[in-house]
Amino acid sequence: MTDVTIRQATADDVDDIYEIETLCFPDPWSRDALLYELKSNPRAFYIVAEMDRQVVGYAGLWWIEDEGHITNVAVRPDCRSRRIGTGIIDVMLDFTCQEGIRHHTLEVRRSNVIAIRLYEKFGFQIEGVRKGYYVNNKEDAFIMWRHEV
Repeated sequence: MTDVTIRQATADDVDDIYEIETLCFPDPWSRDALLYELKSNPRAFYIVAEMDRQVVGYAGLWWIEDEGHITNVAVRPDCRSRRIGTGIIDVMLDFTCQEGIRHHTLEVRRSNVIAIRLYEKFGFQIEGVRKGYYVNNKEDAFIMWRHEV
């Protein structure tokens, strides 16, 4: 397997992140919204995973005091089942915990069992439900939290 490098994202990564976003989500964020996150949002922190110098995955987080709200985690469909998502989440949690984040949260589709199981491996637990959260089909979202002890 080719090595994967995980690094902090820059504005130069916006087109790759946007492509992954549109491949992975039925309600993708716009390119402009992603560019704002990368260039202008002082609370945003994004990382990307690269394989053979191609961005193959990414994650974003909003940094609010000692909480991190994970906004997106995505891996190109043709690169899944290679533990890239696991690596992205591991690096995101490790770095942000070292920087003082003690609580992480995210929303995940109720039907996305693969993602739910992945988050559970990192200590996330379902603590609530957002009814009809997803615009495209009104699917509920589980609210998951991970608390540092």
